[in-house]
Amino acid sequence: MNRRNFIRTGVAAASLALPAFARADSPAPLATPAPTATGATEFAPTPDSGWRRFEVKTRIEPLAGDGATRVWVPLPSMNEAGWQRPMGNLWQGNADFMTLVRDPSGAEMLYAEWAPGGALPELEVISRFATRDRATDFARPSAERLSLPRAQRALYTRATALLPTDGIVRDTARDIVRGAKTDEDKARAIYEWIVDNTFRDPKVRGCGNGDIRTMIETGNLSGKCADLNALYVGLARAAGLPARDLYGIRVADSRFGYKSLGKSGNISKAQHCRAEVFLERFGWVPVDPADVRKVVLEEPPGNLSMIDPKVIAARKRLFGAWEMNWLAYNDAHDLRLPNSSGGEIPFLMYPQGEANGERFDSLDPDAFRYTLTATELG
Repeated sequence: MNRRNFIRTGVAAASLALPAFARADSPAPLATPAPTATGATEFAPTPDSGWRRFEVKTRIEPLAGDGATRVWVPLPSMNEAGWQRPMGNLWQGNADFMTLVRDPSGAEMLYAEWAPGGALPELEVISRFATRDRATDFARPSAERLSLPRAQRALYTRATALLPTDGIVRDTARDIVRGAKTDEDKARAIYEWIVDNTFRDPKVRGCGNGDIRTMIETGNLSGKCADLNALYVGLARAAGLPARDLYGIRVADSRFGYKSLGKSGNISKAQHCRAEVFLERFGWVPVDPADVRKVVLEEPPGNLSMIDPKVIAARKRLFGAWEMNWLAYNDAHDLRLPNSSGGEIPFLMYPQGEANGERFDSLDPDAFRYTLTATELG
């Protein structure tokens, strides 16, 4: 590999040493939750578990074509003081051109380009970051009403190409929240409706595409996280609640014994998006109805009933809490990749690439030839 193309961002030390957090933020030993009679522990993420630090390595070796080869690798760009801190990126490779790009939405990516006729493309990207579990204490609302700046509220209530907020989406949202008194009541009603009325479809490729109008019009309320959590965001926006999708990837096994809610080591197919809703007494609140349906379908022994203790525990906590064995890349929709000859992509959660003006299949890492590996740092 061409070491002259070894570039670092965000971290001053060439060794990518961990930055020194203040004493109050230093990771505390992670307590091991007690198992339940069902073999899983109570699903109870809490910020008191302390900070954890991870490294994700993306290795890409796409087949070159007769024309230029281009690759876009998502980088951690969500910097949230309470639950995620990017710690920098390093990259090296034999590309003719490599640079960090920030989309107008705030999403960051590494862009690499190889001219025709060169060596077989090689690229390696290392991202480090710290995360901490999230949990909203609904018994302690803010004494003052919280609000988003006007521009952010407009951003997080707007329609996107796959998240319309009019027509059947608006009518469905109104039916769901009818009778709800507060924004929290509305947000909970939409969450419970999705858990009760959707299901996870293992045949859907990748994480799905989030075409919520088609889901509602056809009555086929199935899919994966980019479908079910997008449905939450779209319905919330249609009900007047600011909401957003966060696109990311699982980076570690669940500490609570849930086999379906984590992935470590090779995470090339572990992409997962989540959702947030903004409530005036609590700020941004994490939600993940898609993972409730994932527990139902995939948690051993599989096809659990809605009254299984594992499902009940996950359902209770996934309105208001996330276990942060997960990296959030960005919350962007409808992105145009710089210098790409193709059209917009609905979201940036997978590595993207093209050769001869034709896109690689980002949902097939074996054909695209990329590998993502996650390591927890001591």
